[in-house]
Amino acid sequence: MKVLSLFGGPRQKGNTATVLSWVEEALQTRGHRVQRINVIDKKVAGCLGCSNCQQVADEPGCVQRDDALFIFEQMVASDLILYSCPLYCWSFPGQLKVLLDRHFCLVTGYDVGEPESLIQEHRTALLVTCAGPLENNADLIVEMFHRFAAYLLARPVGELIVPFCTSPEALGEESRAQVSAFAAKICSTEAL
Repeated sequence: MKVLSLFGGPRQKGNTATVLSWVEEALQTRGHRVQRINVIDKKVAGCLGCSNCQQVADEPGCVQRDDALFIFEQMVASDLILYSCPLYCWSFPGQLKVLLDRHFCLVTGYDVGEPESLIQEHRTALLVTCAGPLENNADLIVEMFHRFAAYLLARPVGELIVPFCTSPEALGEESRAQVSAFAAKICSTEAL
């Protein structure tokens, strides 16, 4: 399976990057090919809301010629898209949110009741780290992820929320065990 890992955090050696590396290693150990894109290293402008993309069904029809188009090509070519980020204000950080807004160009036909997506039926998964608890903190990002996947006609196959992250050094064996179970779940045939 080809896995595209979209890292949407600003710290290349922070909590999320550490946990994501563990997930990527676990997936590679299972024989999957993993490609990581650090979104912060890419030039991705905000959606213009022009809707020109809705006239193009067979490719991302966005009029903006930036790194988002490369990212979308990698998404279309993948089997599983793993979104990862730290929790910012109960949601996705700005670095990733801009790219998520641009996903609009991957879906056409909603206006006529016949939606089609360039990543339709692709597996999607979510990895989030946060300083606080899951409840009344990271629960909203999970709901947003599921609504987002539904809009994309994709299949969410798992979420891993790692709460109470204070530093990469403080991540313990419990986090490692969660990572192993998460990696097994998102690539399992049972997730189909």
